Amino acid sequence: MTLSIIQLDTQTEPDCAVIWLHGLGANGHDFEPIIEQLNLPKSVRTRFIFPHAPIQAVSLNNGMHMPAWYNIYGFNLDSQEDATGVEAINVKIAALIDQQVAAGIAANRIVLAGFSQGGALTLYAGLSYPRRLAGLLAMSCYLPLRQQLQHYAAHADPSLPIFLAHGTQDEVVSLNFAQRARELLEAFGFAIDWREYPCAHTVCAEEIADIRTWLLQCWQ
Repeated sequence: MTLSIIQLDTQTEPDCAVIWLHGLGANGHDFEPIIEQLNLPKSVRTRFIFPHAPIQAVSLNNGMHMPAWYNIYGFNLDSQEDATGVEAINVKIAALIDQQVAAGIAANRIVLAGFSQGGALTLYAGLSYPRRLAGLLAMSCYLPLRQQLQHYAAHADPSLPIFLAHGTQDEVVSLNFAQRARELLEAFGFAIDWREYPCAHTVCAEEIADIRTWLLQCWQ
């Protein structure tokens, strides 16, 4: 089954795209307001795609059913991870990218973005995708299946732009998780655009302004 999506084009005949993955328990509508907040130039013909995660039981939340990209067991460095679930949803994210490429938007003009669990999936899906994307935007998240990084990022282009952002007051996903992701990715050869903001588990105005600048650089 393919993912249900919201698709919004800022102009006719878009030649670049952002696929934006929401966080745990949210849905594709969560980041729709970001289009207006980014205030991209009209000359940038962008397609925004906001997929909806499937509904499933989440162990972290006592088995409650909610929108989730994959199951989460805990938020400790040694917590069990849902490798099977990550791999399964990654196939659907890759298919979503492929659909845009088939529609005429080149892979190197597609940015994969995500917040929290969506940001974690962004890193996994973007690093494992067989073609170089325009960039990866990962906010308030962590690196999933980090012990397998050498495997799933084996063919990733080291020049791939990666924007990692995190709130210093985040009590949901520890800042240490994001810092560990940065260290691992840099050790693997990626140049990380690292940003910290004085906020909790959210996206702040300063961050949105920085994202706007970064996106425009990705599409230059």
